[in-house]
Amino acid sequence: MDLKTYLAEHFPNLTLEPPLFYNWDVAIRFELGNPLMFGMNTEHYMEQVYHRSIELFKVLHDQEDEVLLITQAYFADKAKHKVKKLYLYRKYIKKKGPIRALRLEIFPGFDCEPDDILDPRNNMYRYWTKCRVEDLKYNQLIKAICNHDVGIKPKIYHRVYIINISQKTIFHIYDDRGCDVISASRQTLTDIYTEYNDWILDYDRDRINNVFLG
Repeated sequence: MDLKTYLAEHFPNLTLEPPLFYNWDVAIRFELGNPLMFGMNTEHYMEQVYHRSIELFKVLHDQEDEVLLITQAYFADKAKHKVKKLYLYRKYIKKKGPIRALRLEIFPGFDCEPDDILDPRNNMYRYWTKCRVEDLKYNQLIKAICNHDVGIKPKIYHRVYIINISQKTIFHIYDDRGCDVISASRQTLTDIYTEYNDWILDYDRDRINNVFLG
């Protein structure tokens, strides 16, 4: 399964970058952590972040589902042959097959403005591989993603997207505050919209309601 082909078929014209929620029509933005709680009790704050993010992942992914694990990373100026496979994949994938099959694509100036001068230091390195959900240590992976901005280890600095090939969804935790979920069809997300409605970020609630109630 080629990533570019899959996206073109099921998510045409989607740019795989944050904010994913605003890049696709059928989308839900969930609040993971309450900012008011962070200042009062960081431990309880992170317990809620972990609980919500893992719960949402489990609802969206069956153990047998095939997924594409995608990491978009930025490094200092490095030649392609000097960029090693990310440790992330060896740490959070149980089997060696998907690690050996890891692909790397380099996008020059991915986040630059059209009139910017291209600088190799702005290259975006996209790693991806295919595996099953049961092959992922997803509890540990999700917690490490959520730890990015809060000074807790282990932490993952790169953008991580999980595409569920079987369900045609994309799952992206943008930081400890929230998570974006998008789908190729509204029906796929109807149940999670209903069951976890209280977790929807109020700031975007009207936009989300228009999708699922309109």
